Amino acid sequence: MSDYANTPNTALADGESVQASFAADRATYIRDHAWLAAAAMAAGMGLLWAMGNPHVWTGAVGGLAAVAFRAWFIASDELAVRWDLTDRRLLGPGTRAVRLAEIKAVNTLGSAVQIVTLSGDKHLLKYQKNRDATRTRILAAQAGRRDG
Repeated sequence: MSDYANTPNTALADGESVQASFAADRATYIRDHAWLAAAAMAAGMGLLWAMGNPHVWTGAVGGLAAVAFRAWFIASDELAVRWDLTDRRLLGPGTRAVRLAEIKAVNTLGSAVQIVTLSGDKHLLKYQKNRDATRTRILAAQAGRRDG
């Protein structure tokens, strides 16, 4: 079996149950890549202008093409990712599992929710439709966790 999977394949412990699932949202994915494309287009044009290139507009074309290709190429993987929240752990793609008691911080970064563990490991739940609701749900589960 491959070490990589888009969904959790960690077995649940006795009495453990999934409370919520967090999947990537297609509209959020597209919106985030549109913003990335705009930034890449501006950067490309700015660099060409700074170098004195008379065809500054080609920076916009290159930036858009690069981000569009990236978005198309990784979409099937990124949009298939799912995280499951149980009453004890946050289960990520493959065998990633973080006990709720081990979570030190739950941050937001753009449309993503970042989980930071006590040992310093970091995990991203990317392209969340409502990142604040995802963060709140994880914190609520952590506050009511069972460490059994």
